[in-house]
This record gives sequence, structure tokens and C-alpha cells, in this order.
Amino acid sequence: MKNILVVDDEVKIRELVKMYLEKEGFRVVEASDGAGALEYLAREPFDLVILDLMMPAVDGWAVCREIRKQDKPVAIIMLTARGEEIDRVLGLELGADDYVVKPFSPRELVARVKAVLRRTGKGEGRQEQELLRYNGLSIDSSSRKVEINGQPVNLTPKEYDLLYFLARSPGRVFTREQLLEKVWGYDFFGDMRTVDTHITRLREKLSRVTGAPQYIVTVWGVGYKFEVSE
Repeated sequence: MKNILVVDDEVKIRELVKMYLEKEGFRVVEASDGAGALEYLAREPFDLVILDLMMPAVDGWAVCREIRKQDKPVAIIMLTARGEEIDRVLGLELGADDYVVKPFSPRELVARVKAVLRRTGKGEGRQEQELLRYNGLSIDSSSRKVEINGQPVNLTPKEYDLLYFLARSPGRVFTREQLLEKVWGYDFFGDMRTVDTHITRLREKLSRVTGAPQYIVTVWGVGYKFEVSE
């Protein structure tokens, strides 16, 4: 049973989302604000957080930043009444895995939850198992664990997905549009910064291990590639 944390200051929305998710077999915990959400996250692991952005005091942006700062391996779907493109871009840059705008269909939200869990390897279906090894880097798709020279590297779900996608095609150059489509799983809507931000964070984490080579290379004017040096 997958654990989902629903964070929204509107009681009716929490109850509606919980009802539909529990019908699909998920365990659901509710939080009415950002502070409560962070308390739950500190006490127990969750597979996914449905996070309202516009909350008093500690808002969804702050919760998302804290989750990603702590490298918690939890997927995030942001839920908000704000539908401007800049909000979607910022949400993705902060590490959200999907973005749903109010008013929404509960059935669509459930479908998105299942899709995100599949993409992040937390779904019920058995995923293709593969172990990739390059220059001290080990990527285990069955456990979604990454190591460099035996040292673990803690990545967010989206950082892992990005690394795994690139590493499966060493030497191949992908444009930002291709990465957004293949890794994020929905249509590109006009801003390249989402990919650039995640590449920067991914490189920084991989470089923390002493002696680690540069695995991800920028191809200027085109995009990025995973490079295997001899």
C-alpha cells in the first residue's frame, strides 16, 4: 500500500481527494498546512505528496523546497488555483513531478498520481530491472539507488529519472525539449530553465564524491549528453 500525504487548507478538497485515493487502495494522511506537512514528513516516509501552493504561513513553495533540500525520495504533485505558466515553471524547477490546476477532476488527479508513481518507480507494476555501470558510477533501476565508487548519491525522484534516461544512451545528445518530454512526461510549454536547473543540481550532487568524473556534458546550442570517458 502506497502512502500519500494530502496537504491543503481546504477541508472539502482534502476529503474529496482522500475518498478517491482510498477507493484505489492508497493510504492517505491529511495535513491542513505546510507546518503540519513537514511534521508528518519528519515522522514517516511517504511515496507521494499532493501539495497545495497557496496556504497561510508555511506555503507549498516552502514545503517543496524543504523536501528537496533534505533529498527525500518522495514524489510531489503541486495543486493550486494559480495556472500561470510562470507558476508551473517554478514548481518544476523546485522539484515537483507534476502540476494540477484547480478546479480539477478527482479522477484525473488519481490518474496523475498513478502515472507519477509509475514514472518514479513507486507504482505497483513491476519495472524493467537494469544495472548501469560507467566509470565508477552505478545506477540500479530495481532499487533506484545511485553510487559513485561505492558511495551513495542521494537524488530526488526527478534527478534520478534524468540521470537514468541520459545514462541509458551514452554519447547521444538530447535537446531540452526532448528531455522535458521524455523525463517529465508531458508537453513542453515554453521554458528551458526546468531542465537546466535539474541538470545543475544533478551535476552538483554527482561531483560531491571525491574523484568523480563529469558524467553529464553540455553540448552548446543543442542540449546535454551522458559521456563515458575511457
